[in-house]
Amino acid sequence: MNEIEIKSALISVFSKQGLKPIVEELVKNKVKLYSTGGTHKYISELGYDVIEVENITDYPSIFGGRVKTLHPKIFGGILYRRNNENDIEEKEKFKIPSIDMVIVDLYPFSETVKNGGHETEIIEKIDIGGIALIRAAAKNFRNVVCVSTVKDYEPFLELFLKNNGVFNLEERKQFAKSAFETSSSYDTSIFNYFNINENFNLRYGENPHQDGIFSGKINEIFTKLHGKELSYNNLLDIDAAVDLMFEFKEDKPTFAILKHNNACGISIRNNIKEAYDCALAADPVSAFGGILISNSLINREAAESINSLFCEVVISPNFDDEALQILKGKKNRIILKLNTYPKKDRLIRTCLNGSLIQTIDNITDSKKMLSYPTDINPNDKQIEDLLFASKISKNTKSNTIVLVKNKQLLASGTGQTSRIDALNQAIEKAEKFGFDLNDACMASDAFFPFPDCVEIAHKKGIKSIIQPGGSIKDNLSIEYCNNNNLAMVFTGVRHFKHWYWFIVFLFIDLHNRP
Repeated sequence: MNEIEIKSALISVFSKQGLKPIVEELVKNKVKLYSTGGTHKYISELGYDVIEVENITDYPSIFGGRVKTLHPKIFGGILYRRNNENDIEEKEKFKIPSIDMVIVDLYPFSETVKNGGHETEIIEKIDIGGIALIRAAAKNFRNVVCVSTVKDYEPFLELFLKNNGVFNLEERKQFAKSAFETSSSYDTSIFNYFNINENFNLRYGENPHQDGIFSGKINEIFTKLHGKELSYNNLLDIDAAVDLMFEFKEDKPTFAILKHNNACGISIRNNIKEAYDCALAADPVSAFGGILISNSLINREAAESINSLFCEVVISPNFDDEALQILKGKKNRIILKLNTYPKKDRLIRTCLNGSLIQTIDNITDSKKMLSYPTDINPNDKQIEDLLFASKISKNTKSNTIVLVKNKQLLASGTGQTSRIDALNQAIEKAEKFGFDLNDACMASDAFFPFPDCVEIAHKKGIKSIIQPGGSIKDNLSIEYCNNNNLAMVFTGVRHFKHWYWFIVFLFIDLHNRP
C-alpha cells in the first residue's frame, strides 16, 4: 500500500503544545478522532467531536491512569495488516476499529529527573501506553502514520495540507524512523536512570546561563570529606585529574596540579611533599584555583605546603589526620578521598545533529612498545623521562608538546593549532619559571611532519624525543637527529585529544579498565 488516506486518528499526548492546528485540520478532513483522559477533554473543549478510548475498550482508565490504551481493540486497530485477509476477518469478528494514525507525546521522564523529582514522581513518568502506541504504529508504518514527538507536528501538518490527508509509503517510513528514534532515546534515559542512580542538579553548567546535571555513581569513586558542592567545571577537571593519575597509580609518590583539564605541574619524587613542591614549581601562576591530585597519602608536611595555595579540589587515596585538619582550614576547599579509579567504556559527544562515540584510549606507552629509529638510543634515565612525558602528553589537549626533566614537568604547550606554536609556548613557559632545558626530553602527541620542531628543541638543549611516528616524512626528523646527536623513539601510538568537552560515561562500570 503505497498511499493511504487518514480517516481515523488516536491522539494521546501529555503536552497539548502545537496540537490545536492539527486537530482543526483533521476535523476539516472529517477524520474520526479517538482520545484519552486529558487529551479527550482538551479536544472536547475546542468544540470538536472525539470518541473516548473507554468507549471502545469498555474499560475505564484504571490504576490512576496507568492503564488506558493497553487493550486489543486499540492495538489491534493499529497493528492489523490492511492487505491480510485473516487480519481483516479477525478485525471484523472482534469489532476492532481501524486506526490510521497515532499522535503521542510521551510523559516527560528526563525533565522530571533533571528537575530533581522524587523517585515516586520519576517512576510515574515512565510512559507505558504511549511508548507501546508509538512502537505499534511505527512497526505498522506500511498502513499507519505515527507522529511521536512535537518536533514532527509541523512537517506532518505541512504534508497533510499539501496532500489532503494522503501519505505515501516513504513519508510514513520517515515518521516511523523518527518514532523509533524517540523510543530509543526514551528507553535510554530510563536505562541510565536505573543504572546511574545518582542524579543531582549542579549550580549551572560550564557558564551561568547553562543548566547542568550530573548522573553517575560518584560515591563509588570518591568519599567527600570536606568543602562546597561540586560544580560542572569541577567535575570535568576532576575527571581529567583522575585520568592523568591513573597513568601513575603504581609509581612512586606522584603529585599533579591541573587547570582547565590540563596538567600545569606534575612530578615523581621519593616523598609526596617533594612531589608537590616540584609540581607547583612548573607553573605556580596557573596552579592558582587548580585541581590537586596525589597517588599516595598526603601527610602533614605536604598539607602545610598545599594549604598556602588557593585550590578548588584536593584528591588523594588517603590523608593522615593532621593533614586533613590542616586542609579543612579553608571551608570551601573540596577534599576528596579517591576510593577507586573509574572504569570507563566509551566517550560520547554531540556532533551536528547526532553523536560521535568512541572507545577509551586505554593504551599507556611503555618501554616494550618503543622502537629506536635514530643512531643514538636514549639511556635508561632518558627512557624513564620520555615515558613520563608521554603519559602527560596523552592526557593533554592537542596539539601538545610536553617538556620533562628528572620526572618533573617543566612546561607544556597545549591546545595549539600548530605543533611549532605548542613547542614555543612550552619553551617560553619553562624559561619563564627558570628551568634549564639542557638534557631535557620532549614528547609530542602526534608525529612531526617536518623536522622544524626537532630543530627548535635541539637548539634549546633538549637531548631526547618521544613521538608516535607515522609521518611519510619521518626520515627528515630522523636524519636531523642523527646529524645532531639526538635520541628519538617511536611509540607507534597516537594520542590525539582534540577536545575535552564531551559527554563522558564518567562512572559507569561497564568493562574493567586495563
